[in-house]
Amino acid sequence: MTRTNFSITVEVPAPPPLVWLVMVDVERWPEWTASVSRVKRLSPGPLQVGSRARIHQPKLPPASWLVTELESGVGFTWISLAPGVRVTARHTTEASAVGSRVTLSVYYGGWLGSLLARLTGRLNERYLALEANGLKARCAELATMQHWKHHEVH
Repeated sequence: MTRTNFSITVEVPAPPPLVWLVMVDVERWPEWTASVSRVKRLSPGPLQVGSRARIHQPKLPPASWLVTELESGVGFTWISLAPGVRVTARHTTEASAVGSRVTLSVYYGGWLGSLLARLTGRLNERYLALEANGLKARCAELATMQHWKHHEVH
């Protein structure tokens, strides 16, 4: 049976509100993860249910994503649809002894989902690791800046 669900959890030495700010600033993802080369927001305003973005990743065709769930400060889920495939990605953060525990996951559904998951399995695992470790490094760096609470995170 082909694996269709990929997930990684990482401990981040930064408080959840900071992690959340970095996670939802999707246009800046290319600054901290090599798994994303470009993100174009297709909806104005803050990330919310109904927001759309187009993501360009190395070795993959560009994909449009639609936010389907969002709990401010906790996590968001978005989906990307292609013929026969529904990809669901979830990003969550919660408080932990270190600061935050972040879980990133990708699920492949639809009648071609398991085939696509099999074709991209290793790439999924590598990209999730790059994203988790890049997020951890960016948040740890920002957490050392005493004034992060008083300014927008850049």
